[in-house]
Amino acid sequence: MVQPPARQTGNAQPPHPDLIQAILKGIRVPELPYPVTRPQDDAIPDWAPLLADCWREQQDKRVIDVLTAVSGNWPVRQVNAAYLADRIMDVFLHTSGLHATLVRRCARLRFILAWQIGELGAAAIGPDSPVHAWLDSLHALRGWSDSGGRAARQVSGWLDNLVDVGNRCLAERDLAPFSTFTRDWEKEQAQKAGRIDRLRQRLLETETGAARQRAAEQIARAVVGRALGQRELPPAITSFIERYWLPLLRQVIWSEGLASDNGRHASRLLEWMIWVSDPKLSDRERDKLYHVGEQLSDKINEVWSRVHREKLPHEALQGIEEVMVARLRGTPVDLAPVGNVTFEPRWLNPAPVDPAEVRQYEGIWFVEGEDEVQQRQFFFAYLNDSQEVLWTNGEGVKLGLMSWHDFRDGIARGRLRSLPPINHFGNVVSDTVAKLEQVLRWQVEKRREARAKAEAQAARVREERAMAEQKLQEEEARRLAEAAETSARQEAAERARVEAEQARLQSERLEQARRQVDGLKLGNWIALAPEADAPSQEARKLKLAVRLNATGKLIFVDRLGLNRTEIVADALVEAIAGGQARVMSSEAEFEDTLSRVVGRIRVGR
Repeated sequence: MVQPPARQTGNAQPPHPDLIQAILKGIRVPELPYPVTRPQDDAIPDWAPLLADCWREQQDKRVIDVLTAVSGNWPVRQVNAAYLADRIMDVFLHTSGLHATLVRRCARLRFILAWQIGELGAAAIGPDSPVHAWLDSLHALRGWSDSGGRAARQVSGWLDNLVDVGNRCLAERDLAPFSTFTRDWEKEQAQKAGRIDRLRQRLLETETGAARQRAAEQIARAVVGRALGQRELPPAITSFIERYWLPLLRQVIWSEGLASDNGRHASRLLEWMIWVSDPKLSDRERDKLYHVGEQLSDKINEVWSRVHREKLPHEALQGIEEVMVARLRGTPVDLAPVGNVTFEPRWLNPAPVDPAEVRQYEGIWFVEGEDEVQQRQFFFAYLNDSQEVLWTNGEGVKLGLMSWHDFRDGIARGRLRSLPPINHFGNVVSDTVAKLEQVLRWQVEKRREARAKAEAQAARVREERAMAEQKLQEEEARRLAEAAETSARQEAAERARVEAEQARLQSERLEQARRQVDGLKLGNWIALAPEADAPSQEARKLKLAVRLNATGKLIFVDRLGLNRTEIVADALVEAIAGGQARVMSSEAEFEDTLSRVVGRIRVGR
């Protein structure tokens, strides 16, 4: 007898709160209904009524599909909570190892799980959550099948109650009803575990005895069936064999075995009864017929007495004795075909089963069928006497028997398949969160790379713009420099031209002034500009009185012949060229001067 594994819990570590918060906040999955803009706190939609409707109707939809179908500006946290709940329950649906009907109904808890993840984060899927605890305890139902039996109906009743519990949780926005449901469930399972051990022991004892009986029946029928074959025998012989000798063989085989003395003697006497009563077998050996016939009744009584501890009833042998007398006298007897005794020839010489081969299957769950019509059965024990496999539901309830030959044939043909190891809900949560953590890390790294790339691109653009601006400034500076240089050259050229022109004019003025000075004759008049400190005075008019060619001096006097003024000829040239002096015309200037002098004289008189 092998028992199913005791209740175990997964060895997965609880999810870290910061990791769950990071997943809810940072992960992005394509084609999910993320908001275009971040909604305000007062604009976040309440999704609990929507989830409550889906749970109440026991929908098999995914939470994400429900959110997508309903127009709303769902925040990132709700969308990722729905995705995380769907991901966990989808993995649990396909890898839990539980019956498809059971796990399909349990997977509807995704609506409650999504609501809790959105509210509590990591605490909603941690080991302290009642939803987590209840789902993790379902591995005890690994062998549950929707067979309609008592055990199946009990679990279905719990699942029906779970619907009402979920409705109260969503209505009250509290998991207290679910906690009560989980405690009641665990209490029921603990009580059941105490009864299961007794049921298993009782079943094994009962089925072991029944297997010996079935094996004795099969072997006895095989021995009788082989001996009778398709012969024609007196009805009295056939009746005795069926009524008395077949049960005796069954009893001997059950209690002592066919290889015992009583088993061998009973089998040998069966053959002698048939040989004596069948003319086709014994007519050719009359001497042997007399010898066997004389001892047959005594031998039958002897074996019967040893087995049953009492003598065979006299009337039971009456028919045989009448046939024996007729056969010994040579009187013809009425013959009739024997009935068709069905038996399996393998029981005449059953092939031994290797215990090592049996041990590799004991204690394993097997499934027959697919999806929701599959039937699960536990290899509880191998009944060696009958060479049968005893199937149970894992709780000490017999599901059926299967011959070892049919069992091996089912394994070989794939009709029977061993169930994969159970996958606890805690392991599902841990594996799912670990994979999403990898996705999140990859996305964060890609975002970091994209940000770095964008910053590098922006820096490159800024650098290019700065270089372009610098180039423009350099070009502008170069243009301005060229323009300034050109303007300077032009100004220099203009200054040079002006200076050259001024020099030329000055040279001409000097030349002209020199000609004028050289052409001054005694008595010629010049006009000198007033001094710089007395600009309001009139120009002085002087007359050349003396010309000293040796020294280049010119001596001038005023109109009265007084106030002698000496001027060097070169200085006078420069003064004339500079406009500080001028040579007056001899006639015009003289007449003018003379008129003014005469006029003053007259006025004076």
